[in-house]
Amino acid sequence: MRLMMKHIGVAFVLGMLLTSCYGYRQVGLLQERDNLPQYDSVAYTPYRLQVNDEIIYRVMTMDETIAKTMSSNTSAGGQYANSYRIYSDGTVDIPFLSPVKLEGLTELEAQDTLKKAFREIIPDAEVKLAMYNKHFTVLGDANSGTYNIYKERMTIFQALAMSGDLMNSGDRRHVRIGRPRGNAEPEILEFDIRTNSIIDSKYYYVYPNDLIYVSRDKGSFYKQASYSGFLALITSSVSLLITVL
Repeated sequence: MRLMMKHIGVAFVLGMLLTSCYGYRQVGLLQERDNLPQYDSVAYTPYRLQVNDEIIYRVMTMDETIAKTMSSNTSAGGQYANSYRIYSDGTVDIPFLSPVKLEGLTELEAQDTLKKAFREIIPDAEVKLAMYNKHFTVLGDANSGTYNIYKERMTIFQALAMSGDLMNSGDRRHVRIGRPRGNAEPEILEFDIRTNSIIDSKYYYVYPNDLIYVSRDKGSFYKQASYSGFLALITSSVSLLITVL
């Protein structure tokens, strides 16, 4: 019996050494600690249209004849029927217009540019324009999926909340964002999402076509989600050892 208790004690100690639970320091967000990275605040810059982006638009005019002609761009329910892609030269082909250069413009600037182009043939034209492919993608230990950007200045926290939040096993120290840059190589941003200084930093806002990747923490194999899970693991290990002995 003494030998059995010795084995049980050894098993318990080994379990304690090899297994631990996720603590606030490992998974908590918006932490204020000196040993976490400190990121500089930067001014928000609106997204600018890039090659392969798609737009949708609507033209409004008091001329009923022209309005009926322009209505071919919308479906019977008033929804946009077609999207128009920005080609490699930065232009987009719009019916009744010469190619219009939209690359590098914000949505509001593109809307104003398209309105000016239409007013050359429709004096009272008003245009409403929006980006069609306004979404981001999440991969890794954060419930993978593609989600729509429903508001201006969507933050990384709001984006991950839409995907169901980070898993405990996700490596919060090395979250990565792959950000397309038109014809250039994509920009890769890597950051520690736990630090409070991420607010208003260059990592804080999510832009259209961003790819958010969360890798698995290398030490997650030895961690339990809660102390109850940890105790259950130890109990089952001890029970197995008693059965074997």
